[in-house]
Formats: sequence, C-alpha cells, structure tokens
Amino acid sequence: MTVGPLDRAAALDAADPLAGHRSRFITPPAGELLSYLDGNSLGRPLEATAELVGEFIRKQWGGRLIRGWDESWLDWPLTLGDRLGAVALGASAGQTVIGDSTTVLLYKLARAAVDARPGRRTVVLDTDNFPTDRYVLEGVAAERGLRLEWIETDPAAGITAEQVAGVVGDDTALVLFSHVAYRSGWLADVAGINRVAHAAGALTLWDLCHSAGSVPIALDEWGVDLAVGCTYKYLNGGPGAPAFAYLRHELQGELRQPIQGWMGHRAAFEMGPGYEPAAGIRALLSGTPPILAMVPLHANLDMLADAGIEAVRAKSLLLTDLVLDIADEWLAPYGVEVAGPREAARRGGHVTLRRDGFQEFLEPLWDSGVIPDYRRPDGLRIGPAPLSTSFTEVCQGLTVLRDLLEKARR
Repeated sequence: MTVGPLDRAAALDAADPLAGHRSRFITPPAGELLSYLDGNSLGRPLEATAELVGEFIRKQWGGRLIRGWDESWLDWPLTLGDRLGAVALGASAGQTVIGDSTTVLLYKLARAAVDARPGRRTVVLDTDNFPTDRYVLEGVAAERGLRLEWIETDPAAGITAEQVAGVVGDDTALVLFSHVAYRSGWLADVAGINRVAHAAGALTLWDLCHSAGSVPIALDEWGVDLAVGCTYKYLNGGPGAPAFAYLRHELQGELRQPIQGWMGHRAAFEMGPGYEPAAGIRALLSGTPPILAMVPLHANLDMLADAGIEAVRAKSLLLTDLVLDIADEWLAPYGVEVAGPREAARRGGHVTLRRDGFQEFLEPLWDSGVIPDYRRPDGLRIGPAPLSTSFTEVCQGLTVLRDLLEKARR
C-alpha cells in the first residue's frame, strides 16, 4: 500500500530527535497559526527570549544602569560573535563581530576589500543575488571607480565555480556571492569558488543570511576571507536583529573599514583627536552596539548549541524532501513547478515553488493560518525551520495550498 504524505509526516515526527525543541517556542493563540513556512525570512521567538528580554530590562538595564557597559555590554559584540562563530559558522575566536545591519556590514567589508587590492578595478557578482548585495556593490563601484562583472545566474539554480573561473583574472579585486541563494535555495560550493578566486589574487565575500543556523558552515576550513549574515532568520534574533561580520585573522591588519566610529577606535574612551583603529576584529565596530537587540541571541545560541548544527541540517533535508514529495504528488497537477535544486548537496533550507499567479493565493493562505513567503515572479518559498517546525505542520500547510489550487481550477 502506498504511504501518503500525511502518514509519512506522522512517521517522521514520531522519529524526530529534535521534536522536543518545538515546545521551546512561543505558540500563537489557537486558530491563528496552522503552518508557519517562512522561517527562512523571520524565525519564531523562544519562550526563553521573552524571559531574557524582560530580565535584562528589569535587572541589567534597570538595575545596573550605565554600569552595565563596563560590566559586560561593551564586550558583547565580540563575545557573542565568538559564540556564534563556534556554534554556527566554523570560525575560531577573534574573527566574528555582531552589530549594525547586514547592509552596513556588507558596505564596510566590501569597501575595505577593494581598497586592499589597489590597482585591481573589477568586482564580480551574480545577477540573481539578493538586492542589497547588488545595490551595495553598485554604490561601492561608483565611489571607487570600479567595474562590475556580472555573472548571469539561473533564478532556479545558482552560482558555480566554473562560472567564476570564466570571469576572474588579474584585475579582479573582490567576488561576492550568497552561500544559499535567496530565491532558489541553491547551496554554493564555497570552498571551490574560494580556490578559484584566490588563484586569481581576489578576495571573497560571502552572504550567509540564508544559511547561518540552517546549514553547516566552515568559514576557517573553506578559506573564506570575509562574510556577513543576519540573525533574524534561522537564528531567531527577532525583527531587525543585528547582523554579524567575519574577517579572517590574516586580513585584520590589512583591511580598514570606512565607517570610523568611536567604538572601533584603539582607545574609545580617551576621546582623543584622530582615528586609530583598534586591533583585531573590534576595528569593524563603528557606533554604540545595539545591546538590547542582542539579548535574544543568548537564548538562541544556547538552543542551537544544544541541538547541534549537523542534526539541524539532517532534519532540514528531511523537511525539504517532504516538500519536494508533496510538490510532485499533490501540486504538480495544478501547474506547480519546483524552481530550485532537488539534490541534497546543492539544496539549502528552503524550496521555491513556482506557478503563474501564485501571488493571488497569499491572502487566502494567510487567512487559513498558513504563512509561506512570496518572491516575484510567481514564487512561493517554503522555508520550514527545523527547530520550530514539524513534518505534519508542513503537510498541513501544503494541504491548504492544494485545496486552494483545486478550488481555483473549478
């Protein structure tokens, strides 16, 4: 007898070693949420996060007041950065810092990188990268008189080492790509692309927004030069949570970021004339760190360390396997196509489904308590976060989508 998706989902839930983590998340009131499939855009909050934020406001901010800066807050961008590096990024201590937005950190690192390769006038990027990445590099190129070399990438796939090898050369200063493509979920060969870029003498900058906390990352092992990423997706840091930046040890004395603020100064509280950058990763700081916004990361890194990124990845692949199976069995008859990689080695944490007119299904899905993500043109991103999402929840959400497609066909 053929086992259907609902039965497969129930069996997977019964065998799920990470199932217990779902109870650690705040649950919306009954009837408001049936299936949350947008963990790749905004992660759900933990019960521990609400407790930590309240405790911080009452005891640390309210109790210690300005003394908190000297007692611990000033070091949070570095100490939390080191913890994030160890738990999720494969980065040894002293190379990761938390603060600013992804956009600001991209700008800092990109400007520092191209300035560190004087005489090289070309920056390589791909046409389907996230808009911020493209816009920031357009601005940096305009400021520094550089040329952008665009690699045309298939929106249903992503960048490859072979494509990069075809364009980098003696004039390339920097290449910038995403580890997991925001639209298709394509998982890039970071180490392979780094080898190609480094052979040409270029630096590499990687966007980790759609992989941090979902896919195992080995920045040190892969030879990554620079990286940035956000903490509000799979790391559950909350709306607008601060981003992180990685700068390889060997480059920290060579690269100089352009936003010279007091927190990146060698001696911030001397308030002296002239800017002297701090030693090490602290030099990437500019203004006062967003301490309150960092509080949720303490709880979320504890949870990720407890679960283990390899176990998270294993469940993520099972979840997206289920999405692919349902797409083939239930949704394909309604004109739905998978617009992304099917093979596990090239698949990140989400699956994009495409069908003409998908946008008109968003409102009825939301009204039914099913929340996917939409990306133009006509793409529904299904991004189940492994620590907060059950297999049955995925199946329930896609059941509603199937029913809506059937209703639209009548």
